[in-house]
Amino acid sequence: MEEPEMQLKGKKVTDKFTESIYVLANEPSVALYRLQEHVRRSLPELAQHKADMQRWEEQSQGAIYTVEYACSAVKNLVDSSVYFRSVEGLLKQAISIRDHMNAATQGHRGRTKAPRGQVTQQELASALTCSWTLAGRLPSSPKRGLAPFRAAEIGG
Repeated sequence: MEEPEMQLKGKKVTDKFTESIYVLANEPSVALYRLQEHVRRSLPELAQHKADMQRWEEQSQGAIYTVEYACSAVKNLVDSSVYFRSVEGLLKQAISIRDHMNAATQGHRGRTKAPRGQVTQQELASALTCSWTLAGRLPSSPKRGLAPFRAAEIGG
């Protein structure tokens, strides 16, 4: 009889001991200690990861700003092609006027007494009239601002 009774008492002791170990292992203070150890081990790595991410974010924001600025510059350059074509046309007209004035100077040199390299008043008036006509066609030129010069220069 002693043996089954001993087995029962041994089973009760081992159950109580297992329960005590289980309670101690899962006690809140032990859980908090384990959590604290986990945080202590993983926090430096997480802090370094956060710092790396912030640095990458700053670099990417700088790159995004640079790309947006470059896109804006290209768009403005494309939009200004109208002005480049206008300037090109005006340069061609100016060259044409210069050639016309040179040809007029060469043709009138034998007939007039203007010193070499100087333009007669008639040639100057003709060239200015031509250039004012061109300036009047410009979209951005103030026509009103050229009128006093036109009258004063042509009239003599």
